[in-house]
Amino acid sequence: QVQLVESGGGLVKAGGSLRLSCAASGFIFGDYAMTWYRRAPGKERELVASISTTGENTHYADSVKGRFTIARDNARNTMSLQMNYLKPEDTAVYYCNIWRSNTDYWGQGTQVTVSS
Repeated sequence: QVQLVESGGGLVKAGGSLRLSCAASGFIFGDYAMTWYRRAPGKERELVASISTTGENTHYADSVKGRFTIARDNARNTMSLQMNYLKPEDTAVYYCNIWRSNTDYWGQGTQVTVSS
């Protein structure tokens, strides 16, 4: 079965960096685009960044452009999100996601907290 496991979250001061990882299993990783989402307290879920199957194409929310970088390693079935110049408004639970066979699959999420 599809499994997505996020890691790398934590507490960081504003201006700092974190690197999130998503380990995937149960499907042919290189066949699917992957996405990072986040949900902040009291807010709707937000698409943060997405990446095509080969990694050639990426898309970012305006709020993170120039600060976050999404990447994937198809040989290792992993996806990452390098987050630099973090802001308090980046505080959220971050999730990796795939859309496969008309179904959304989610990991358990990893908490990112940015203090001012």
